[in-house]
Amino acid sequence: MSFHDTVMAQAPGVVLGRKGNSIGRAHYITEDYWPHDTTLWVKDFKGNNPKFVYYFFVGMFDRLQSLDVGSANPTLNRNHVHPIPVKWPPPTEQKAIADILGTLDDKIELNRRMNDTLEEIARALFQSWFVDFDPVRKNAEGVSPRPEDFLFPNSFEDSELGELPTGWRRTSISDVCDINERTLSKKDDLPLLEYVEISEVNRGDIANISNYSRGEEPSRARRRLRHGDTVLSTVRPDRGSYFLALDPPDNRVASTGFAVLTPTKAPWSYVHAAMTQPGVFEHLGHVADGGAYPAIRPEVVGAWKVAVPDNSEVLDAFHRTCAPLFEKAEANRVQCRMLATLRDLLLPKLLNEKVSAKL
Repeated sequence: MSFHDTVMAQAPGVVLGRKGNSIGRAHYITEDYWPHDTTLWVKDFKGNNPKFVYYFFVGMFDRLQSLDVGSANPTLNRNHVHPIPVKWPPPTEQKAIADILGTLDDKIELNRRMNDTLEEIARALFQSWFVDFDPVRKNAEGVSPRPEDFLFPNSFEDSELGELPTGWRRTSISDVCDINERTLSKKDDLPLLEYVEISEVNRGDIANISNYSRGEEPSRARRRLRHGDTVLSTVRPDRGSYFLALDPPDNRVASTGFAVLTPTKAPWSYVHAAMTQPGVFEHLGHVADGGAYPAIRPEVVGAWKVAVPDNSEVLDAFHRTCAPLFEKAEANRVQCRMLATLRDLLLPKLLNEKVSAKL
């Protein structure tokens, strides 16, 4: 194989990051692309299976990082990659390995796309009911209602923050949930901790959960979690580092860089949908203080305003509809973590011929 770093490249392609935090990270490209000057890309596969080549470089990540020739800014030089000795299996074996690992990655990607759809449905319903008040407008206009529309009033009244359905109130999210209610203490008899760090969380997904013997955990591993908690990062909040805790084990804790919202007067589905709307992250990012890592206090999260109906049956109806969507998404995430673990276990064994790919 040979690398190149200019002009347009044809798919399929394999690209390696060569600068900064992306150094040594491999990416598989399925469409024609323009390689950036901070990457290396495979110009000629020399008859090898492109997907196998991609997985080969995924398995080489640690070694590629060790080839850093930069100083303040890490850099991967292609002249240091070319001489690496490799042992290539025959094309049929390459395809079998790529198919096995690719099937796992395809299922992970399918689950992620399904989750995008599930959660978008839930957030769209929240927007319709509790932000745009569509059922109230339908009732006011005499539009033929759906069964749940009868739970809503048919008129509005003015408030300090704009119109609200008659009888509803606008309040802080902290009025319907507790924030950082549970903190790990020396009295907690938990010999092993499962720890969630901010860097491992991205828009609902937890990439990795670390295990620590009690006493060896990071000092920031203090936020205890319970079923239905919505967990939002207070560091660089505009990035949307959040997740939903559903049936977490009693020993799972999160970083003190998170704000943990525990529902008290509203269903967890309402709190989660309310606090993961795009406008929330935009607002929190705008008010964050600091330089490279702007942050907010948990009280700023708690001050976010939400519309709360006077009729609890509205919240119950929302929960009946949306809780199963969030629960299915979380089940998909658990499966994704299991599949990723299996893939990562198989990858070095397949590449080093410790297990057979002839399935």
